Amino acid sequence: MRRRAPLIGLLLAVPLAAVVAAAPTTVDPTVILARLHAGDVPVASPAALPAPRRPVKTENVAYGELGGRPLHGYLAYPATGAHALPTLLVFHEWWGLNDNIRAMSRRLAGEGYAVLALDFYHDRIATDPDAARQLMRAALADPAVIDANIRAGYGYAYQRLRAPAVGTLGWCFGGGLSFTAAQVLSGKLAATVIYYGHLDDDPAVLSRIRAPVLGLFGGDDSSIPRTAIDGVTRGLRAQGTPVAVHVYPGVGHAFANPSGRNYNAAAAADAWRRTQDFLHRYLQNPPGGTGAVPRQ
Repeated sequence: MRRRAPLIGLLLAVPLAAVVAAAPTTVDPTVILARLHAGDVPVASPAALPAPRRPVKTENVAYGELGGRPLHGYLAYPATGAHALPTLLVFHEWWGLNDNIRAMSRRLAGEGYAVLALDFYHDRIATDPDAARQLMRAALADPAVIDANIRAGYGYAYQRLRAPAVGTLGWCFGGGLSFTAAQVLSGKLAATVIYYGHLDDDPAVLSRIRAPVLGLFGGDDSSIPRTAIDGVTRGLRAQGTPVAVHVYPGVGHAFANPSGRNYNAAAAADAWRRTQDFLHRYLQNPPGGTGAVPRQ
């Protein structure tokens, strides 16, 4: 079976011909992303971060270990408790597991889920595009480490939280990781949500994706070709995997990130509604009433 496409290819945001003309050697897409985020800072206005619908509690947890180093994550859950709830593994953007991701985790927990935000940067957070570029490049250098991190998060949800069903959700870099997790955890997930993340429409890749998929993309996001979106949609439908995709016309990459210049409040609100409807159907109240039974 073909190995999935490297995530380092997920963020080309200019026409390929222009990239080739400008760089005769191998292109590092993190450089292009840094240009797109020039001037951005990962700090959102509090007004753009709605509070959870119900009281939640949070913990900083160690959800596993890699290479002798603990994996630290952020756990958010309804104030009534974290155990035996449908659980979401959340994957951060290229900035890292920062306050925006923690706020989104709390908001998701307010909908009745246990939410574990994984950390792929080993406790480091970027505060400017250059730092984010370096951290993302380092993370993508070893796909096996990414896979092991994802498996550790799933193991924590299954063993420690006793989750009856597990789903994934991520944005940008994390959207690509959510797509990856659907392959790494093939047959173990109840739902996969991808916000403007890397896609690969190769049938060998798609054949490993069995969980229902929701994809949310910006129509003006040149980092993710519409041909890839359409190819994945067709491929998943052809193999019988439930898939729902929405592309927002006139909206760019990272439209749901309230700290970025591309933030679009209307698209973000609609995407949130679609996300909740999807999770309610497949993760919280799955068809048949049983959901995906987690297993090791």
